[in-house]
Amino acid sequence: MFEPAQRMLHFHTSVFMDLRALKEQYEIAHNQNTIDFSLGSPNIAPDPKIMESLARAVEDPANYQYAIKPLPALIQAIQKWYHTRYDVELESGEIALLQGSQEALVNLPLLYCNPTDGILVPNPYYPVYVDAPKLAGAQVIFTPLTKENDYLVDFSRITAAQRKQAKMIIVCYPNNPTGATAPDSFYEELIRFAKENDILVVHDNAYSELVFDGKRGKSFLSFPGAKEVGVELNSFSKTYGMAGARLGVLVGNESVINQYKMLKSNMDYGIFLPIQYAGVVALEQGGTTIESTRQAYQNRRDALVRGFQSAGWKIPLSQATMFLWAPIPDTYKDSVAFTKALLKETGIIVTPGESFGPEGRRFVRIALVQDEQAIEEAVRRLKQTEFFVTKK
Repeated sequence: MFEPAQRMLHFHTSVFMDLRALKEQYEIAHNQNTIDFSLGSPNIAPDPKIMESLARAVEDPANYQYAIKPLPALIQAIQKWYHTRYDVELESGEIALLQGSQEALVNLPLLYCNPTDGILVPNPYYPVYVDAPKLAGAQVIFTPLTKENDYLVDFSRITAAQRKQAKMIIVCYPNNPTGATAPDSFYEELIRFAKENDILVVHDNAYSELVFDGKRGKSFLSFPGAKEVGVELNSFSKTYGMAGARLGVLVGNESVINQYKMLKSNMDYGIFLPIQYAGVVALEQGGTTIESTRQAYQNRRDALVRGFQSAGWKIPLSQATMFLWAPIPDTYKDSVAFTKALLKETGIIVTPGESFGPEGRRFVRIALVQDEQAIEEAVRRLKQTEFFVTKK
């Protein structure tokens, strides 16, 4: 046996792998399909024009060379999109292409943090927010997101010692997993906080196009002073249904972008050119599907909340994203126990909130990745088993 490095002691199998095993056990034992609301993998296909451009580019032998430099057309399309969508002007030196936004979430702590440095991380959190600091040997400093504070970071609770130790703060709005959005005043306070404490802001903006009820997502970079203190991640996965294609952007502070490009040049040889061509088409022609995608998720949200409430499970409406942050009954000791009981008795799979940190102990995350017909079947099962009638 080869002994793993000490850093690997921090890691364990992904919760989604564990849920997959439980799913397989259920389906064998009950001879019935599960209804899986766990993994947030979009099931709405990209605009046909995006897929057609990818298919054409794949057939061109010239596109199988290394893509050390990004396509100028894609950089220009990103600049135009940020200008049109967010009223943000980006120089080419303020843009780095990513193989999915998670790439930068993993690598930025490696780039900026020493073992004694801290990273301010929201709790609950997207798992890589804590995995990346562990890889870098940095310290995680949790900033609790509570219902009472609308799931916003409360800067007043960050102590002087934590401010001194922190090198970076990770912020995500619209928020995964809670579905919360942030007002303008929050971003203004965030920028003041970062300037006063010399802390790099990393704003994860993967869900800016999935904001419901007629409201629009924002960019951190659209607020004065943002480029001086931070960078923003954006993704083609949720906006354009290109999750498997792995394409994202890191934009903002030019010094950070240059440092990141230097690190990246030692790690890979760029993004497969056909995916870059598809990205150009997505930004220039794929916008017609954004509204229909947003409406589809909103319809699923409404159908699930309405249906589950009729079966005895009251869930607040999320403001954004493709997730619901659902409280569990008091009769369960934690979200893991609830998740297992729900699967065992109904065949419905959700993700325990504890997978997103201690603040998730009394919640589960429901991904809106099933169509309305599947949601109706889930409601039927909840009613048939009387799961919430007998287990409140």
